[in-house]
Amino acid sequence: MNSEKFLKDHYNEHGFNHKKIMSTTSDGESEKKDKDLEITKNIKELGVQRSPDLPTDIHILSIIGEIEGHVVAPPQKKATKYEHIMPQLVSVEQNPKIKGLLIILNTVGGDVEAGLAIAEMINSISKPKVSLVLGGSHSIGVPLATSSDYSFIVPTATMTIHPVRMTGLVIGVPQTFRYFQKMQQRIIDFVLRTSRINRETFLRLMYDTDEIANDVGTILIGKEAVEYGLIDEVGGLNKALNKLKSMIDEFRNE
Repeated sequence: MNSEKFLKDHYNEHGFNHKKIMSTTSDGESEKKDKDLEITKNIKELGVQRSPDLPTDIHILSIIGEIEGHVVAPPQKKATKYEHIMPQLVSVEQNPKIKGLLIILNTVGGDVEAGLAIAEMINSISKPKVSLVLGGSHSIGVPLATSSDYSFIVPTATMTIHPVRMTGLVIGVPQTFRYFQKMQQRIIDFVLRTSRINRETFLRLMYDTDEIANDVGTILIGKEAVEYGLIDEVGGLNKALNKLKSMIDEFRNE
């Protein structure tokens, strides 16, 4: 006797709905299959069976690798695409459920205009925001690190400050040099506006010729960035989250 006929006879005898029971069994099998597929995907993509649930009131934004601009980065490079970041920042500002923003940085720098665009958007968000430099935040990553309300750097992280450079065709005329000056000034003005470092110190670090063997600039490690006033505090994830939570509480009470 097959199972469906048995359930039908059982229904006739005891008043049970065999179709509903069969549907429930089918739904349970489908849910188990979906769960198995999710576990397989997590193992393949993240190396774990189940990714932890993220807090709904804090948005975590990671900026890693190269900041990609108007030209697509080579496929072998890890890159942060500004067209992926900007919609997230708009959502942070508009979504009432999101109370704060945590920016995690480990970037080599990249496109100046794309980096500054992201930095300006972060800085203009009205909600509390904290940045954390892990590994490094070099070149255009410097204004990205200072764009938040409060910034942290781990003791071993580094930040490279150097002048703007350009790849590709460069026309040897005075206008090119003035263009470089204007672009450089935009970065300087933003960093001075969003950190405690003064202009003379920042320019001295930027144009130092004794720090890097084959380049101009300075590499700051951990607490050096704090001592110069570029970053607010040395600390890791725990300090960054606690600071952001306290800022969210203060923002609510205003």
